[in-house]
Amino acid sequence: MRLSGKVAIVTGGARDIGRQVSLKLAAEGAKVVVNYFDNEGDAAETLQMIKDAGGTAIAVQGDMTKAGEVKNLIQKSLSAYTGSVDVLVNVVGGLVGRHLITEMEEEFWDFLMTVNVKSVFLTTREAVPHMPPGSSIINFSSQAGRDGGGPGASAYATAKGAVMTFTRSMAKELGPKNIRVNAVAPGMIATSFHDRFTKDEVREKVAAGTPLRREGNAMEVADLVAYLASDEATFLTGLNVDINGGLYFS
Repeated sequence: MRLSGKVAIVTGGARDIGRQVSLKLAAEGAKVVVNYFDNEGDAAETLQMIKDAGGTAIAVQGDMTKAGEVKNLIQKSLSAYTGSVDVLVNVVGGLVGRHLITEMEEEFWDFLMTVNVKSVFLTTREAVPHMPPGSSIINFSSQAGRDGGGPGASAYATAKGAVMTFTRSMAKELGPKNIRVNAVAPGMIATSFHDRFTKDEVREKVAAGTPLRREGNAMEVADLVAYLASDEATFLTGLNVDINGGLYFS
């Protein structure tokens, strides 16, 4: 198991891609801290799935846009396990809604920046002092951060572009501490995200336009995260890795 004995925090780790990341890291031997915001049922189900598979995990509720709640997540992780954080996966974020620029309220723009960018800043700031050499941070960006996103997604795309830049900055800043920082940039992945925000006909068109002729799945993204977290990727840092079935080449 590639992550045996390591402690991994997954923000937004209770459902969809976050759940699969939590399951995969646990299957690789990590002691996983599953952060969730408002759905205790999802978190409980994810924990049970991990335990049923023989893994180790705890769940910690918290809003990753609030500094105090981020501190609480880190402290509970340190108390539960070894006193260090070896892997931080920042899944928290989302499109929230589609608004054209002429319809967009200032509050909506600010919220998108907060949930997608500030959350990554806060968790990174609080985790880094407890990360030993060889640790890894994996952020979640999006294909939208590269291509500008679809109609009404300008705020989301801009925020995810900022995550890409923050990832590069942290790779430079934390490299001398031997902490690697990378990001994944998913394209069309079959999740409740697209169930809510993307029309079926659009999904079908996008899937048909990929060289692989399909949507991706959350398990495939989780496999990539596990690789980036592992010692198999020790000379990779500052990357924003596209996982989109070849729909967009960067």
